[in-house]
Amino acid sequence: MNKKYVFANWKMYLDNDESLSLAAEFANEFKNLPENIKMAVFPSALSFLSVIKPLQDAQISVGAQNVHWVEKGGYTGEVSAHMYKSAGAEYVLVGHSERRHLFHETNHQVREKVEAILSVGLTPVVCVGETGKEREENKAEEVIEIQIKSAYHNIVWPEGRDIFVAYEPVWAVGTGTPCDPVEAERMHNLIKKQVVALTGITPVILYGGSVRPDNAQKYLNNPDINGVLVGGASANFQHWKEIVESIE
Repeated sequence: MNKKYVFANWKMYLDNDESLSLAAEFANEFKNLPENIKMAVFPSALSFLSVIKPLQDAQISVGAQNVHWVEKGGYTGEVSAHMYKSAGAEYVLVGHSERRHLFHETNHQVREKVEAILSVGLTPVVCVGETGKEREENKAEEVIEIQIKSAYHNIVWPEGRDIFVAYEPVWAVGTGTPCDPVEAERMHNLIKKQVVALTGITPVILYGGSVRPDNAQKYLNNPDINGVLVGGASANFQHWKEIVESIE
């Protein structure tokens, strides 16, 4: 059975009441998903504790959008992987393009977060991708290789834990201009080879970048693309429902 992963990154689109309302709709609609579909939601830090019970009761996993790599300490405004683990998280997004480019998160910090996430028993979803300028300069493959190597080189991966990578070209995120599915497939195969070479493990690779109801099927029904990481469209119930229903 070819499993598909649909991950909803709510970013900073919803306040607490809106998050609760959408979580209730998700829980009601998707509580009996087929075994070949795995769904996870990444709410804001504020609404995490409010939405985790209704979602988990419906067998929908819940993850964190970001963590700090230190377990505890004087880091005002931060939340650690350890804290999210104790609150019931399963996944953590790491190195999302908005974290890298708006908040200047480095490859070194991404690696620190990956190690911290693994140490507490959570699963990191490592996001990689090139900017439009890097693609124009034919540096996309080089950039991806550096990001992948930094995250996975010489890392001890827990036995039985899946490796998740999200390919999200920066130029496609939130722009309404998605990556061509054929090119996304090519990049996914490149990422797969790099991860296998470093870890010996075949990764689960998601596509992220302007995924919408009108194009999701092209990614979700491609055998070389394991699923999607969806931003804005996942914060709209009808749009998300259409995306999930596009899985054949």
